[in-house]
Amino acid sequence: MQGRLGRHPWLAAAIVGTIAVGILVAGTIVIVTWGTRRTVRSAVEAAEPARRPPRISPDYTEIVVPPNLAPLNFVIREPGQQFVVRLHGEAGEAIEVVSRSPAIRIPPSPWRRLLAASRGRELRWDIFAQADGRWLRYQTIVNRVAAEDIDGYLVYRQIPPVYNRWHEVSIRQRNLTNWNDSLVLAGTTLDVACVNCHSFAGNDPRRMLLGLRSNRFGRATLLATDGNVVKLDTALGYTAWHPSGRLAAYSTNQVRQFFHGARDEVREVLDLESALAYYRLDAQDSKRVPGASDSQQLATYPTWSPDGRWLYYCRAPRLWTDDEAVPPARYAEVQYALMRIPYDIATDRWGEPETVLAAHQAGGSILLPRISPDGRFLLFCVCSHGCFPALEPTSDLYLLELATGTHGKPPINSEFSESWHSWSSNSRWIVFSSKRQGGTFTRPYLSYVDQSGQAHKPFVVPQSDPEFYDSFLQTFSVPELVTGPVPVSPAALARAARAEAIRVEDATGEASRVENSDPYLQADP
Repeated sequence: MQGRLGRHPWLAAAIVGTIAVGILVAGTIVIVTWGTRRTVRSAVEAAEPARRPPRISPDYTEIVVPPNLAPLNFVIREPGQQFVVRLHGEAGEAIEVVSRSPAIRIPPSPWRRLLAASRGRELRWDIFAQADGRWLRYQTIVNRVAAEDIDGYLVYRQIPPVYNRWHEVSIRQRNLTNWNDSLVLAGTTLDVACVNCHSFAGNDPRRMLLGLRSNRFGRATLLATDGNVVKLDTALGYTAWHPSGRLAAYSTNQVRQFFHGARDEVREVLDLESALAYYRLDAQDSKRVPGASDSQQLATYPTWSPDGRWLYYCRAPRLWTDDEAVPPARYAEVQYALMRIPYDIATDRWGEPETVLAAHQAGGSILLPRISPDGRFLLFCVCSHGCFPALEPTSDLYLLELATGTHGKPPINSEFSESWHSWSSNSRWIVFSSKRQGGTFTRPYLSYVDQSGQAHKPFVVPQSDPEFYDSFLQTFSVPELVTGPVPVSPAALARAARAEAIRVEDATGEASRVENSDPYLQADP
């Protein structure tokens, strides 16, 4: 060891200094004390300027970072045998990392302190690389730490990229402030089953609805409130809790998946028939939403305004009469408009539906509306046609300012599909699923939305292993930001899923017009 260090006296000094404070991890030397910091500075102050920023992945450059986020570990995509990274802000103690590997892992405790000191300020990254005995200093990466936190947990669905069998489907939760990722419910614990369509009341993990489709345990919905779980004998579709927590609107969908002979994305999902209903927790019954249950119209993706007075949803004309043909004629002409309908929870009465934004005004099919908790902005997808943006490469995210009706495409989109988005409880952060890393796998991306409604450059949720996404062959879908962990254990959810279901009365006295189905799961398990 002494011979190797003799060729790099500055590295020897750094190691000695680091061992003195007990930090030496997996070939990466974390320097957080005054003595070793001076040694590193003297080693790189003669470095030549590279006159360009360094290439790093994930792309954590020119972004706005939550002040409570886990470290943004990354890989330096530049040649070199030694690397030095210095993270510093206007206040707080700088972090310096010396590594023989280009994979940089930032120590969590100093990172948390630096973010706290840099809240609302710039955070600068200086990166040095030594290649063939010559040091280069790359242009400084300038990021910014937001003043506002992000909700601490992300609940998401993990599923293989080919969705034709009920295998390895699970709901998981990630603590965004660290690396803890845990199971909420796995389909494999229910023999072979699909678990999906999780939804929460106002970013509150204590009130959750979660869909279940199982050959053995049936099609049902798990309702978890304040630690208690019951099984409802109906499969709710896309679900939206009323802000009061007393009821939930949902869609009933008859969907089918089919395959194209050739295109970038060969799969497509069709909504053959759909309507809106709502489930009342106190009465344990379901009712149709008047004006959103017309057999000549398709109605899906409900979402409530934060005051609970309006139910927003997507509606399109049903352009076919043949219920057997898949795909039906004119399926590629279907474009959904953004609608809303007033509701009075005190009297349980609905008004008349009205158009908020027509499909031709948006330039395509409007899908997945989600309103910021402060009521100012509505985030939605627009794609060329159809109902399922995750499988449409044309899908982009748009923002609508509800007070003025102004809408537009923020600079957060890519050439691939953007879909499945949600807001943080303080309306300052969004998370969405994007296929921008090659077009196959959806990954969760975060973006800061400032007070003026400007959405800033998105970045992928960090992982402990900075090369995690390069080899992980599962997709992340339906990411939902919540303020804490789901308080019900996977075992309790699985027990409820295996139990007898509570009957949900149809208050209309009629059978459901359409049955919820899953576009992914039409092959026998």
